[in-house]
Amino acid sequence: MSIGENIRRIREKKGLAQAYVADQAGISQAMLSQIEKGYKDPSMRTGKRIADILECGLESLFEI
Repeated sequence: MSIGENIRRIREKKGLAQAYVADQAGISQAMLSQIEKGYKDPSMRTGKRIADILECGLESLFEI
């Protein structure tokens, strides 16, 4: 699984809207959508923010 797929899986499991996670992470919903689809990779800072919002470790986003 890619980082984006892991973000989407965890986000949906927690019942969080894409718009909410994007807003809390300080990025646009379009950017989060591109990350989840694998078109873009998040910076380490953005990845850490997303992991914090999803209440998981940054390493969880990199799991295969």
